[in-house]
Amino acid sequence: MSGEIAQAFARAKARGEGVLVAYAMAGDPDLPRSVDVFAALVEGGADILELGVAFSDPIADGPVIQGAAERALKAGSTLKRVLDEVVTEVRKRCPETPLVIMTYVNVIMAMGGARYAKLARERGVSGTILPDLPPEESAELRATFDAEGIDLIPLCAPTTPPARAQAIAKEGRGFVYCVSVSGVTGMRAELPPDLSQRLDLVRKASPVPVVAGFGISTAEQARTLSAHADGVVVGSALVRAAHTEGATAAKAVCADIKRGLRPRG
Repeated sequence: MSGEIAQAFARAKARGEGVLVAYAMAGDPDLPRSVDVFAALVEGGADILELGVAFSDPIADGPVIQGAAERALKAGSTLKRVLDEVVTEVRKRCPETPLVIMTYVNVIMAMGGARYAKLARERGVSGTILPDLPPEESAELRATFDAEGIDLIPLCAPTTPPARAQAIAKEGRGFVYCVSVSGVTGMRAELPPDLSQRLDLVRKASPVPVVAGFGISTAEQARTLSAHADGVVVGSALVRAAHTEGATAAKAVCADIKRGLRPRG
């Protein structure tokens, strides 16, 4: 596990808190202003930043993040520009916050896995999430990332059979991302009743922390899940707030959800 990601979880644990992984789209509404959004999320309590890199066919994303990807692409966002212009600037403004890139495998392959890993390390990236990379095809890229100290963060879906979920968890780097709901990203009023059971199963098998993501948008949901996971990922609620009302609104939503991950009292 990357030292930075491990330290973020250790700091939160020492405070008795769950980790908040906050997602926003790099390049939405444009590259410079997205830096302001990421900095605001850290001010709002984000422990780890997940920087989305736009792709033309974002199969894991719902309407809110699809819209953000379209705006980012129109603004000229590319993987290279995100690394050079967004990651570099966020790193300056938030030097202690681990940065994780979330994109699709075609985006990485277009640049080349080794070149991406080297550039990502040089710019200050700690991990990468590729939701469309099957575990069976991930060994080569994981080894390439390991060589540069970049965590290839695996995902477990609600449809993943228990034995497979445990096998995925055992290969975990950084943290294991447990997808809480079937389908695409987006806010949900309710989360599945069996989610806590699935999180417990993965957590027992994983050598690294386990977080839950997809559908989480309230402090109460975060509080409920923190009993079964080391943290949560929040995306659509933050992206929507940033798009409709700006970085300050995204900071307020972030702060509210972070309250659900802190000890009561």
